[in-house]
Amino acid sequence: MGDLSNKIGRDGLKPGDHICSALGGIYVGDGMVIHFTRGAGQGIGTGTVLDQIIFSSSRSHPSDNPCPRCGYQSRLGGVISSCIDCILSGGDLYLSEYDVSPVIFLAKAKGWTCTLAPSDAPEDVLRRASFLLENGFGRYHIFKNN
Repeated sequence: MGDLSNKIGRDGLKPGDHICSALGGIYVGDGMVIHFTRGAGQGIGTGTVLDQIIFSSSRSHPSDNPCPRCGYQSRLGGVISSCIDCILSGGDLYLSEYDVSPVIFLAKAKGWTCTLAPSDAPEDVLRRASFLLENGFGRYHIFKNN
């Protein structure tokens, strides 16, 4: 990508893309994203104040007013499917870039938008995301199950 921010418009998304905004996930097409979410009151698994700081800063749809398109509710936890509007929640959309050079990795303003690791094929990414959606992921932990 030519832009160091990796900002992308919705029209540039392809199924299998790893995207980031208020939440991150795998774009599966038709305006839908498979992603992990913590249920209401769950931390990120560090057992520290970081759990509450990160949890309280994440955007979500009010639990008493689910999204009319996808039904997203913030009190649900685990791997779920949501529409891109709920993922963005008014924020910007970024594409995660894989297999970047160390120079690009260090130059990125938002480090979570790229990695040195190679990407899996889109069909493998979609298969894995669908498997986790159907079978679950277990309790989220930032270091042990992320």
